[in-house]
Amino acid sequence: MRLKNKSIIVTGSGGGIGEGIALRLAAEGARVIVNDLHATQGEKVVAAIRAAGGTAAFFAADVTKSADVKALVAEAVRQFGRLDVMVNNAGWTHRNKPALEVTEDEFDKCYAVNVKSIYLATVHATPVFRANPDHAGGSFINIASTAGVRPRPGLTWYNGSKGAVITTSKSLAAELGPDNIRVNCINPVFNPTTGLGADFAGGELTEERLAKFRATIPLGRFSTALDVANAALYLASDEAAFISGVCIEVDGARCV
Repeated sequence: MRLKNKSIIVTGSGGGIGEGIALRLAAEGARVIVNDLHATQGEKVVAAIRAAGGTAAFFAADVTKSADVKALVAEAVRQFGRLDVMVNNAGWTHRNKPALEVTEDEFDKCYAVNVKSIYLATVHATPVFRANPDHAGGSFINIASTAGVRPRPGLTWYNGSKGAVITTSKSLAAELGPDNIRVNCINPVFNPTTGLGADFAGGELTEERLAKFRATIPLGRFSTALDVANAALYLASDEAAFISGVCIEVDGARCV
């Protein structure tokens, strides 16, 4: 059990990549707070974890609202006595379209969900990490995107938001390191099975459209939730105790 008894929050884990991360970390002994806006989906993930012998609880919170994130962190401490890792997975994108066609509301939502959420997680989880006994610290794992490394037309404002996550994570790693708080990123490539797949692609996920994108990935396939979850498992574990300020591309060499 690589994460035995670690208390971990996974935001946006009612489905997709977040669900995969929550299931994988729980299978390795983590006590997981499953967070999502949708209780029905989140409770299903909790039920799956418990059915497999793991420990989990659901907490509904909007990661763009300070009071909600504060309550989410407090719930992890209430349930499990501490917080060791916060996986900031919740994300959103505007539809793939010209930059000038993205509305102000879409822009605001993109940056609120993708960037402000990192700010709020940092504000509310850092004091808890600092309070962990024996200078144990903690770990932030921020799910960014290859879009922040190798941006392409059509997702300009989304690309920018993920670039902000990457830069912010590196800066936080330098600033919070003396508190034994690690901050890392994971940059997945496109995963067509997430709820945002059609928005990323700019339309129906036809085989023609998928094949065109797949051809840009040297390993010849898309990322899966398990691919990302395995990277998160490593970064959350004590095996990564000296790893901070890095971004792991889970992309089959697309960004090379």
